Amino acid sequence: MTTTPILVTGGTGTLGRHIVPMLRAADRSVRVLSRQRREPADDGVEYVTGDLLADTGVGPAVAGVHTVLHLAGSNKGDDVATANLVRAAAAADVRHLVVISVIGADTVPLGFLRTKLAAERAVADSGVPWTVLRAAQFHDLALTMAKAMAKLPVVPVPSGMRLQPVDARDVAARLAELTLGAPAGRVPDLAGPAVYPLADLVRSYLAARAKRRPLLPFPLPGKAGRAYRTGANLTLEGADHGTRTWEDFLSEKLG
Repeated sequence: MTTTPILVTGGTGTLGRHIVPMLRAADRSVRVLSRQRREPADDGVEYVTGDLLADTGVGPAVAGVHTVLHLAGSNKGDDVATANLVRAAAAADVRHLVVISVIGADTVPLGFLRTKLAAERAVADSGVPWTVLRAAQFHDLALTMAKAMAKLPVVPVPSGMRLQPVDARDVAARLAELTLGAPAGRVPDLAGPAVYPLADLVRSYLAARAKRRPLLPFPLPGKAGRAYRTGANLTLEGADHGTRTWEDFLSEKLG
């Protein structure tokens, strides 16, 4: 086994739970940075404690590491957390920094996407060789949205909004491949195999749960609404595509 570990931030999250076993199966040692202290497990993974946003424990986490896979993220503060990681990685002579981002980071004017774009720029300007993959919304997020909307007796649905949800396992497989490879800069986006109006995603969820709800279309206001209506959150040409469909995901989750 290669002795130099791969540091994975967010290694216990949605993507990390898929990627860490893939890296281990590739005979790589893995170090996971977690905000919560974790007891040693029998999976051969080393767990270290640190907080990227608070900039605590980051230096020791990257020490002796040649490759960092940055998966940790939230709805706010990603730019600050990534800048802290980048600074520590540069000081530790990290040779490859791999980062997951979101399609539309530079085209949809929402606050959390602006932080994603700022994080990308921090990586590109770091002096550390890097790879950035932008992905579409995960099936899991689309399901969470549909569940929340379906709790109402009448479901409000932004008109003209489309999504191209991708399976987290497809994203994980691509990220594992990129992490084990050479720095590649900005690689083609990764989206799901089909584009759906948001209303269709909600309808299919309701059908899978044998629920009946009327849908009420409404226009999203402002620049963000216009961006979604024009498909600024999509990559319709030049993207790579996952193989698992929304229908497959729903069937697996809901039966």
